[in-house]
Amino acid sequence: VQLVESGGGLVQAGGSLRLSCAASGLIVSIDAMEWYRQAPGKLRELVARIANSGSTNYADSVKGRFTISRNNAEASVYLQMNNLKPEDTAVYYCKLVGGYGPDYWGKGTLVTVSS
Repeated sequence: VQLVESGGGLVQAGGSLRLSCAASGLIVSIDAMEWYRQAPGKLRELVARIANSGSTNYADSVKGRFTISRNNAEASVYLQMNNLKPEDTAVYYCKLVGGYGPDYWGKGTLVTVSS
């Protein structure tokens, strides 16, 4: 199974980006899909999560600015990021949370927000 993220880049503060993550390969099951990020010198943190039910959870730091969505038929997940701040600068990773199967990670996409 491979997860490939795209959509990262350089944006000015206040701008928007939309990240995409597409999964391919033999997927046994999916419990949820998540976005993480890791800034230089910091631990990887959970940004947003969307369960099979469609319920979502967000880190406090991104609530009201980021929106996670998914396409179940295509095993894809998206992260719409609005009103970006310099502190959102990080490598963003997609994670597929397997229910009865293993978890998978993408290799990440870099988001840089300039002030």
